[in-house]
Amino acid sequence: MKIAILDFDLSEGKSICEVFGNIGHECDQAASSIELLKKLRHQPFDALVIGLKRPEEERDFVKAVRKQVSAAIPILFITGSANEDDVIATLDAGADDYMFRPTRRRDLITRVLVLLRRAYPSQADDEKLEIGPYVFEPRRGRLTVMGKPVDVTRKEFDLALLFLRNVGQPLSRSLIVETVWGGNLPGISRTMDTHVSRVRNKLSLIPSRNYRLSPVYGYGYRLDEIKANNDTGQTNGHSERNR
Repeated sequence: MKIAILDFDLSEGKSICEVFGNIGHECDQAASSIELLKKLRHQPFDALVIGLKRPEEERDFVKAVRKQVSAAIPILFITGSANEDDVIATLDAGADDYMFRPTRRRDLITRVLVLLRRAYPSQADDEKLEIGPYVFEPRRGRLTVMGKPVDVTRKEFDLALLFLRNVGQPLSRSLIVETVWGGNLPGISRTMDTHVSRVRNKLSLIPSRNYRLSPVYGYGYRLDEIKANNDTGQTNGHSERNR
């Protein structure tokens, strides 16, 4: 799915975009409402996440989108206003859901995925992500390897997907927490390390299976793909993103 992000706080918008990208969605960040409206004229999006400074800006933007785009594209807005009338007015203008600041990443992901499933039920049911020998079905939380199901919890599923979509890229602990635990993880080190160890074992992310999942000292974790050297039969460390 392709999601457009518009947030007056550009660093916040970038962070949100990274989170959705890491769970398998294409994300496009706009710097202003004018820029996003221009984008909407030339390319389709499956959902919008907006967060503007003032409630009236949000209402005007939602109205402009509904007037310009014929498809019933889901819109979630992030508001800093605690005024109930402001929230209701934006919903009446055509928004589908809302969240208050500060956002919890896991809550945001869940809300957007619910909107996507409602808007595109056939696509959501059939969605599969194939990465090497691994096949992920996000809606069902189902993971198979070479056609055989792997017994994983939802957190292990999300963690495995995060690593395999970012082969060769070091992932910080903070990014992992934001993506998998929604930024709320008491006892972060022990809990994360335990889950990483389980994912490594259940998915055989080890050199003999051409993968190496290893800690990055003082930072986080990194998954590398190891390619066999055809001439020597040995393996060489090599990072490659699967698509």
